Amino acid sequence: MEISGRRVRRFRMRFRRDRLAAGDNIENEASCCYCDLKISNFNEPIFRLGRRFSGVMKIWFSIGLGFGVASLILVTVFLLLQFHPNPLFSNRLTSAVFGFSPSMRVSLSGIAYVLVSTVITVSVHELGHALAAASEGIQMEYIAVFIAAIFPGGLVAFDNDVLQSLPSFNALRIYCAGIWHNAVLCALCVFALFLLPVMLSPFYKHGESLTVSDVPSVSPLFGYLSPGDVIVSLDGIQVHKPSEWLELAAILDKQNSETSNSSLYLGGSRRFHHGKGYCVPISLIEEGLKGNMVENQFVCPGDLTAFRTMPCSNAALREVSVCLDAKDIVKLSKCGDGWVTTSDTDSKSDCVCPQGESCLQAMQSPGVSWTEITYKRTSSQNCSRLGLDFTTSNCLGTFVFVGDLIAMSHSVHLTAYQPRWLFNFFGKSFPNILERSLTCTFHVSLALVLLNSLPVYYLDGESILESSLQSFTWLSPRKKKKALQVCLVGGSLLSFLAFFRIFLVGLPLSRRW
Repeated sequence: MEISGRRVRRFRMRFRRDRLAAGDNIENEASCCYCDLKISNFNEPIFRLGRRFSGVMKIWFSIGLGFGVASLILVTVFLLLQFHPNPLFSNRLTSAVFGFSPSMRVSLSGIAYVLVSTVITVSVHELGHALAAASEGIQMEYIAVFIAAIFPGGLVAFDNDVLQSLPSFNALRIYCAGIWHNAVLCALCVFALFLLPVMLSPFYKHGESLTVSDVPSVSPLFGYLSPGDVIVSLDGIQVHKPSEWLELAAILDKQNSETSNSSLYLGGSRRFHHGKGYCVPISLIEEGLKGNMVENQFVCPGDLTAFRTMPCSNAALREVSVCLDAKDIVKLSKCGDGWVTTSDTDSKSDCVCPQGESCLQAMQSPGVSWTEITYKRTSSQNCSRLGLDFTTSNCLGTFVFVGDLIAMSHSVHLTAYQPRWLFNFFGKSFPNILERSLTCTFHVSLALVLLNSLPVYYLDGESILESSLQSFTWLSPRKKKKALQVCLVGGSLLSFLAFFRIFLVGLPLSRRW
């Protein structure tokens, strides 16, 4: 449909459509479902920059053309993989690409990171389209930010008649420029994350300890850990990086599940083949309180924890059930083969304790982990001066977490960076903010590449697919139009089903941004 005036083609984050412009004046639009803000102040600077380096930019965006067409094919394959028979596979694939899982809860700080990253990635995307068009001698009409229904986005507008007069190869350079710039931004984020420890090394140590950067109020560790605390170990295993923390938590959770499954129930009492025990003096056991049996469960009064003798094949001990203070028990020597160790020599621990002591294990329900977390306070100047010599530090503490270990491990924000001095100009949180910003920008930019590569209506994928079909000279215009229509209808339907599967019926994978 064409009326007096000119048609404008838009490139945007989420939507792209053809519209009629009445006259030369640029006016903002506002309605119940759509509103935008048009900016034309950057038209001349961007056009001059594109024309000045036209030759270099044509080579640059020709590389982007190859990437754009390849991305269209790969994203189509990715779309089909979402319908893998195993939903866990598709959810993990989505989590790896987009940086979240269907059941992820995003904090307020996470929303701020996403908004800032979105502004950066959309700006880079639209700048790519504008520079590619300028290198072809086409000046943009305006840049606009908009909200369509509840979806935000950005766009650049061009004269459609000039675009249609370009050869398909030249037009493809413009259409692929946005996702190409987003892909380059992803690469820059990865490179910056790789070099971040080196760049911050004059001010921060990296990989020597695991520092708490934030403990949200909804975290089960809230009140136990504070920002700036150093996590020394998890169940006696030292951790130095956030990745090690998550990996060790997964190992301990898996081991706990296997231990629960290997438990035996004899005469209404549970006996463990494997478990985490403590060598408790018999005198302390005799002084302990006796609990009560309530609905076949051993219940202790107050904050006391129920412990029971851990019978082993090489230790015939009288079975004892007693209520003890866990804060005192965790300071004792360990026994049992349920403790994860770093060496093969330590992995053969058994239930044998020194004379006058007995190996006791905390009674816990299936699926609930008993995990020791050792930390060091750095809030005071005296504790900070002790460095990493934990053996002489009075600031060292240990507490036991009982509950969902995977959810706990994702509920606290950790960083591998630690200030070299107590008073740091950038502050303790600067590396964590920078790291999270780069990570979030990477995922948002990658999401923009995938979304705009989809063969669906109103996205860059439609224009890329349309121009790519023009290169098939052996197809008649009618067949090209029919092929485009079939691909777009099929791609739009598959995309809708895939997003429905991801966000509404995906399996819960606990993760926090």
